[in-house]
Amino acid sequence: MPSSSPISSVNDFVVRFANVNGSGSASANELFARSVLRMGVPVAPRNIFPSNIQGLPTWYEVRISEAGHLGARGGTDLMVAMNPQTWDKDVAGIEPGGYLLYDATRPMPKSKFREDITVIGVPLTAICNREYSDARQRQLFKNIMYVGVLCALLDMDVATTEQLVREQFKSKEKLIDANLHALHLGRDWALENLQCPIGLRLRHAKAVGNRIFIEDELASIGMVIGAAWNGARAFTATSGPGISLMQEFLGLAYFAEIPAVIFDVQRAGPSTGMPTRTQQCDLISCAYASHGDTKHVLLFPEDPAEAFDFAADAFDLADRLQTPIFVMLDLDIGMNHRLCRPLTWDDNRKYDRGKVMTAADLDAGKDFGRYLDVDGDGIPYRTYPGTHPSKGSFFTRGTSRDRYARYTEEGAPYADNMQRLLRKFETAKDLVPRPLQANAEKPTKYGVIYYGSTSPAMDEAIHMIEARGHSLNRLRVRAFPFHSSVTSFVADHDFVFVVEQNRDGQLRSLIVNECSIDPVRLVPILHYDGTPVTARFIARAIGDHLDALKVTPLRKVVS
Repeated sequence: MPSSSPISSVNDFVVRFANVNGSGSASANELFARSVLRMGVPVAPRNIFPSNIQGLPTWYEVRISEAGHLGARGGTDLMVAMNPQTWDKDVAGIEPGGYLLYDATRPMPKSKFREDITVIGVPLTAICNREYSDARQRQLFKNIMYVGVLCALLDMDVATTEQLVREQFKSKEKLIDANLHALHLGRDWALENLQCPIGLRLRHAKAVGNRIFIEDELASIGMVIGAAWNGARAFTATSGPGISLMQEFLGLAYFAEIPAVIFDVQRAGPSTGMPTRTQQCDLISCAYASHGDTKHVLLFPEDPAEAFDFAADAFDLADRLQTPIFVMLDLDIGMNHRLCRPLTWDDNRKYDRGKVMTAADLDAGKDFGRYLDVDGDGIPYRTYPGTHPSKGSFFTRGTSRDRYARYTEEGAPYADNMQRLLRKFETAKDLVPRPLQANAEKPTKYGVIYYGSTSPAMDEAIHMIEARGHSLNRLRVRAFPFHSSVTSFVADHDFVFVVEQNRDGQLRSLIVNECSIDPVRLVPILHYDGTPVTARFIARAIGDHLDALKVTPLRKVVS
């Protein structure tokens, strides 16, 4: 028996799982959290993991609070210790009187335990080795088994967990049976060999109310598209890895022409990269997101105030263009305090829902083709589902179709549709926020293009550049596709510097590709070490280039 009295609590405790990344534990741990939530008890799960993922320690903490406290409480009442590497740290974090559940296949020495906690050993690996011959199955089902053990220890409603398993694998009957078998292997063993339940217990409650459990990036973009298809305005926020996960859904929204708004807080990649550092490195991945020929609208706010304005614009643009709109933020804007103008909202502003046909329009006999270009701007008319009992749109698809949404794989209708999407992209050039130009006091042959969070540093760098005796015209790009003034600005200068915070000059590449600009005329000024670009860096890099251009080569003197 522990030296401290075992903790006794109903619907108010903290469970922490200690696992190894890549072991397949995430789905099992989430199954536990969802089971508690389905019982009507609020939960606040938290993933705790390193940026280097495979094979390293990871933790999943579930705060259970019928009172609705969703913040991290501190301390652990029940530790599910499945990672020998972090054993000492995990055991040390258990509250006095708390509980330790571990895999007893290889018994730990008594010196590794604490006298003030209750230790519960279950031979999970031994049971799995007996039941399964495949190594991967042994690992995956061991995770489900410890959820079954928890069902017994905490007196959980196992029927709730069973139903979640059925829902998760509803299209794969064999996986339903296999997971339920593993669940009951753990639960039955615990009921037969352990004193169940322990002092921590779960009871059905009605404390969740109408709140929803928000899901991952892949689910979030799917929900956004579904909501927008039904006429709602919807958005999601993510960073570069989330954009990578969303690619197929983004292609669906582009091709099926469904509004969506995505806020991308860019940080250093690729892969996990430097997850707490800033960059402007998602331009290419967002501009051409998904496979096939796609082009998406990007907005580049310079600070939180402009991000506020562009957020409202993004929803109008998404509806008008019937397409995804990306608001390209970055970590410098997304996580730091920023002094900016007050956020203002015009109460007289009305939603611009774009081309939407009503039931009256349909009854009046207007020709409705979901992908019919009536006005020559590439933007078709749409209807909200349920607008009319027999006319309008009732479903959508991501496959090729003709102007009246009839499925076809014929080449001509497909090419016609793709050309119309290009016309729509051309129309977007005059709808998105236009670039802002500021000219030097003296005429100059040189210019600079920049965007987003680079703006404050650029504003200061201009004065430093002028102090070195140079003049420079500026153009702050605020959206993609580029307005015609971008091409004109480049044409008006001998050289244009393009300042951005990524290695590959992604904005420069977009300008070259989309505006048919000679790349020699665009000089990249690149900062990508993960820290915000500074005025000194910009001034030094551009100033050195301009100094070199002023040098007059020595001529050979002929006597």
